[in-house]
Amino acid sequence: MNLLLIFAPIAITLEIFAPERYLLVFLSSSLAIVPLAGWLGRATEHLAARMGDGVGGLLNATFGNAAELIIALAALRAGLHDVVKASIAGSIVGNILLVLGAAMLAGGLRHSEQHFNAAGARSQATMLMLAAIALILPAAFQLRVGATAEMLDQLSVTISIVLLVVYVLYLAFVLITHSALFQGPYRQEEKEAHMSVSRAILALAAATVGIAWMSEIMVGAIEPTAHEFGLSAVFVGVFVVAILGNAAEHATAITAALKDRMDLALSIAMGSSIQVALFVAPVLLLTSIFLGPSQMDLAFTGGLVLMVLLSTLITSQVAGDGRSDWLKGLQLLAVYIVFGLTFFFLPTK
Repeated sequence: MNLLLIFAPIAITLEIFAPERYLLVFLSSSLAIVPLAGWLGRATEHLAARMGDGVGGLLNATFGNAAELIIALAALRAGLHDVVKASIAGSIVGNILLVLGAAMLAGGLRHSEQHFNAAGARSQATMLMLAAIALILPAAFQLRVGATAEMLDQLSVTISIVLLVVYVLYLAFVLITHSALFQGPYRQEEKEAHMSVSRAILALAAATVGIAWMSEIMVGAIEPTAHEFGLSAVFVGVFVVAILGNAAEHATAITAALKDRMDLALSIAMGSSIQVALFVAPVLLLTSIFLGPSQMDLAFTGGLVLMVLLSTLITSQVAGDGRSDWLKGLQLLAVYIVFGLTFFFLPTK
């Protein structure tokens, strides 16, 4: 797989000397992300073996979302608030439906039934429901008669601060007060012959930088490429960009599930969605006050809000009993496909 790294300099060269070759730029940068995502996954496994599945999954989500944060900041500078909102919603839905669904399906095909801590999964599902509520209320407020843009901006900033505080407290819950809920079963053999924590973190950082660079090149080429095939901007932002942006989490979660480590797979998939909703989105909004030409708000469109809400509900239902199999994974993937088909047939702008 490391041989695919040759596509990284190819993508950079095409971006500099032939930026109009959108399809080639997109393909080369996408292929370069694959081995980098593998590095990210292996480093996460080492950290999870030494520090527990909860910490490993949290670190994977953090480094995996770094690329999305960098790309969104670039979009904010250009004032592309709708693109940022679409990528946020797409990342939340992609992690809890596509990534978790694929992990449950792959793990279920190898193991007839897998188990994880139900209490930890329910606490993560509740955090996702909180995120859905935080997106619903600004959208509803915007429809209120007499609501002004200034009032919506003030509400969005206030909600963002609340979400950031809740996220910090959530970290304390996961890492300090109730860490046992997210540890997963202890395996002595996995504690041996692993790289040191410092080397694993260094590998995570290096892979993240590479993924961020390739992702920025890829996203710059994917929109004009998609338009050539007649795809809508919403479909591109919510699904195409989100799928490729979640490549690191996707690969690592599936690998963990194949090794019967569903606690780690859940921490990666659901933890990444929680981090996007409660940390990345508020940080982007607060940053837009100083960075962009105008302030972003949390008033997502009705379709995006409904998609996040329904995804949260089905994920809570599937993950609430502490067990998974291939059928549950297939159910999550089916919901994601239905969403994709719906947005695919939206008229292009």
